[in-house]
Amino acid sequence: MRLANKTVIITGAAQGMGGTITETLAREGADLLLAARTREPLEEMAEKVRAIGRRAEVATTDVTEEAQVIRLVECAREFFDGRIDILVNTAGATGPIETPVWKIEDQAFNDLLRKNVSGVFLPIKHVLPTMIEQRYGKIVTIGGASGMRGYRYRAGYSSSKWAVRGLTRTTALDVGEYNINVNLIMPGIVETPRMDKLCREKAKARGWTTEQVYEEYVAEMALKRVTTPQDVADSVVFLASDDAQNITGQEVVVDGGWAV
Repeated sequence: MRLANKTVIITGAAQGMGGTITETLAREGADLLLAARTREPLEEMAEKVRAIGRRAEVATTDVTEEAQVIRLVECAREFFDGRIDILVNTAGATGPIETPVWKIEDQAFNDLLRKNVSGVFLPIKHVLPTMIEQRYGKIVTIGGASGMRGYRYRAGYSSSKWAVRGLTRTTALDVGEYNINVNLIMPGIVETPRMDKLCREKAKARGWTTEQVYEEYVAEMALKRVTTPQDVADSVVFLASDDAQNITGQEVVVDGGWAV
């Protein structure tokens, strides 16, 4: 197991892609502090982790609220006896769909940046003192391939994913001397309930069927197949492990060739 006895905080831990990442980390030997805004799905996921044979604790957390993130890190330090080896930032939001930039409401744009950028910045900020002290750490953030290219009618979402690239690269420079790796995974469209919602809303706005929207996405991919949550989870394990010990400040694009 590549993460045997490593300690992990994962945000957005319970549902969709985050749930698959959580279970995969547990199967690779990690103990986990699971964070999300809703407690019941976290408890259900914690039971799955324990069934795999790993330790798990939950902390309901809104990652855009600094006081809650501070409590999350304190909880992790207590649960893990002062050590935090890995942070996985999975929490995020979709924002306005099929909306040209001149029709996006200011509040909606700023709310999305807060969730997708500040919601990554705050966990990174508050785990780093522990990682610096122990001179070891792995930070892996889930970004999006829309941060590699323009994404028509998704200006808010694309902007947030471009911003996280800058945060990742600069943080990697700030903490490299402390043996901390900071990397970003850039998935394309991932086969999750969020993708189903995206296809439905785009179809409604265009007067298309959901199948037509889905096939449009597939047609843009070099491999002609949609990314699965497991594809992303496997990349998280790699970057969180010592197999990637000399990789930092990088983006791993997992999108079937959508952003090529």
